[in-house]
Amino acid sequence: MTTITPTGRRERRGDRDYVVLTRTFRAPVEDVWAAVTEPERLERWIGTWTGDPSTGQVAFRMTAEGEDAEAEIQRIDVCEPPHRLVTRSVTPGPDGTGEIEWVLELDLTESDGVTTLTFAQVVHDAEMASTVGPGWEYYLDRLVAAETSAEVADVSWDDYYPGLSDHYRSLFGS
Repeated sequence: MTTITPTGRRERRGDRDYVVLTRTFRAPVEDVWAAVTEPERLERWIGTWTGDPSTGQVAFRMTAEGEDAEAEIQRIDVCEPPHRLVTRSVTPGPDGTGEIEWVLELDLTESDGVTTLTFAQVVHDAEMASTVGPGWEYYLDRLVAAETSAEVADVSWDDYYPGLSDHYRSLFGS
């Protein structure tokens, strides 16, 4: 097991709290944009989507979660290639009685041949943060592996969860 140092932080944007993580790439912004938006490139590290984005939504399936993972509708709120993407989805809550809104924001900037990806997700409470934070550390490290020709399969979920959970839980209040 590898010890992973958490990189995420809590950030207040308007009236919402976000978990925010960054990763850098020695690549043009257009290339990193392709890695997070093109179905074939996305599938290397997290999942794939189907549908027509011009309709304002796509069906996204997290292939990294196994063959049985069901597709979820992702509404595209903002798409400004190659710099900004904001999506949202609604899923059943953990107890099956409510719903959870998942709002994801990706911002890309390039300077001197280095592209910085800033990822943010709305987090509703400390318990949600305890899984979302480690989850995005894991997936973003898989993205880095995919884009640096490292072995994506070498990025192990067990290195991230539950080891990083307390860090993210404490950022959001308990």
